[in-house]
Amino acid sequence: MVTNDEDILRIKHKVIEEVARLAWKGDFDEENYERIAYKLIPGPKATYRCCIYKERELIRQRIRLALGKNPTPDKPVSRKMVHVLEPACDECPISSYIVTDNCRSCMGKACYNSCQFGAISVNGRRAYIDPSKCKECGKCAAACPYSAIAHLERPCKKACPAGAITYDENGICLIDEAKCIECGHCIHACPFGAISSKSYVADVILEMKAGRKIYAMCAPATEGQFGPDITFESIRKAVKEIGFEDMVEVGLGGDMTAAYEAEEWEEAIKEGKKMTTSCCPAFVNLMRNEFPEQFKENMSQTISPMCAVSRYLKALHPGCVTVFIGPCIAKKSECRDESIEGNADYVLTFGEFRALLRSKDVELLPADNTYQEASTWGKRFANSGGVANAVLEVLNEKGVDTSDVKLCKCSGGQDCRVALLKLKSGRLEEQFIEGMMCSGGCVGGPSKHKTEAECFKAREGLIKQADGRKVLDNLKQYPMDKFSMHRDGN
Repeated sequence: MVTNDEDILRIKHKVIEEVARLAWKGDFDEENYERIAYKLIPGPKATYRCCIYKERELIRQRIRLALGKNPTPDKPVSRKMVHVLEPACDECPISSYIVTDNCRSCMGKACYNSCQFGAISVNGRRAYIDPSKCKECGKCAAACPYSAIAHLERPCKKACPAGAITYDENGICLIDEAKCIECGHCIHACPFGAISSKSYVADVILEMKAGRKIYAMCAPATEGQFGPDITFESIRKAVKEIGFEDMVEVGLGGDMTAAYEAEEWEEAIKEGKKMTTSCCPAFVNLMRNEFPEQFKENMSQTISPMCAVSRYLKALHPGCVTVFIGPCIAKKSECRDESIEGNADYVLTFGEFRALLRSKDVELLPADNTYQEASTWGKRFANSGGVANAVLEVLNEKGVDTSDVKLCKCSGGQDCRVALLKLKSGRLEEQFIEGMMCSGGCVGGPSKHKTEAECFKAREGLIKQADGRKVLDNLKQYPMDKFSMHRDGN
């Protein structure tokens, strides 16, 4: 997968791998951390930035994130997972509007006359915008007959669907924790690697070394991410080799969630009530922050597939530790949500998982696609429309007529916001909203290994090899009476 942060990801995951190697050895001390900085940035010439000293400082901050800490010790401790690495956030332009070489210094001076804040001056052969006076209203850009004024929206701000990103007087990115939904879109949007997230890799290793029974839970988006020959059985063998007790595919949790959400939908249809899904934690965070009434009245109270599998495992194996592996940053915030008991204890992204494997010199190897625990409906929870389709399948299996059911399938932040605004204003025509903050669904998550298009063929091939089990028939094999599927645990 070619991205604008390929080199950044290579460094980030190498740091996590080196920290993981230290965790296996138990060599947690400042001297060893410093060795990582010098190993990855040997010098004497800088590779990515202005100097090796800045590069090494960023390695130190990434080490702290890899240990689950804030990037610098001088800031207040934050429970948020997404953080700004300030030394890296100094290359973007401070000005939002700038005058380009297209400026002809025309006699009409439309830009100058349109500015109400005195931010524009015309000197010599081109206009100039004073960033200290500019209010970013955009009137000058609209007025210029040559389109000579460009709007430079910084990538992190452009990617944020919650409007949580602003800048200080030095142009350093600031994330408003009250607004941030921890979707992680800003992390991979930044071409300078100035935003990253905390990692649980070291915590998982310490749990293993303490002798805890740890179960891996692989997201439905996993199939196809590593090619057509890497099956769930491949991943199952790899995680057991590094110390996990076993692995469960979270598509099973998709079946569980679909079955119980179908009960809510059936009741809502009878009452004429509109509902939203509750699987995507970034969507849930957006509702909680900006649409609190709809969060309380319209959101499904069924737990996510991740939580469902975690509760299932903890019911079977009391005291076990559960670790979710997938492409989602927001899942890290969900596992910390104290209002949901029994959820995953830790979350690893695909990149962090691969770094963990490398730290033990374990590879993902081809294996027969023999491990199957989910229906194809549960497996497709990762695709946009997959949750809604699975719920409708359950209703059909129960004999409920769904021909008149209208769905609003939202893929991406803008779609979700528009749908919730319609719901709030009473103008939503559809009965149910499926909210996914990532374009294409979870397969388009910020920490995916491959793009949806790149893994499509492999993913479809693996899913087609699954058997044709129905959702409700599949759940008859599992002790659904041993744990709650409701968010509050009741």
